[in-house]
Amino acid sequence: MSEAKRPSLASCPCYRDPRAALEWLEKAFGFEPTMVILGEDGSLMHSEMRFGDGMIMVGNEWSPDHRSPANIGIDDHCERARAVGAEILQEPETQFYGDRAYRARDPEGHIWTFGQTVEVMSSEAWDKVAGVTTKTRP
Repeated sequence: MSEAKRPSLASCPCYRDPRAALEWLEKAFGFEPTMVILGEDGSLMHSEMRFGDGMIMVGNEWSPDHRSPANIGIDDHCERARAVGAEILQEPETQFYGDRAYRARDPEGHIWTFGQTVEVMSSEAWDKVAGVTTKTRP
């Protein structure tokens, strides 16, 4: 393992399955693994990947503040936005198609919609729940 100059800033995304993330990031985006630290039980404790002169550190979830976005509840996300001044236009609500979503306006007026799937549903199932018809063409 060579000691390359470390960048002054690196992102550190947390994953539920960091081993799978390492493999996917390498295949999909061309990140090159440069370091992996494993615990006594073989669990991934820390890893580093490079792309050009940039670096990311890929890790597992290890605290309430270091979690995969897939595990951050939409209600918590909404409260975080509200706490720093986002105008909440639509409170978190579970939609007929199985996503929990909310809408917020940022300080310059842009409207953002955030959602998280809480129940995977087929279009047939949500059609029945909502009394709508889903098609590919009118």
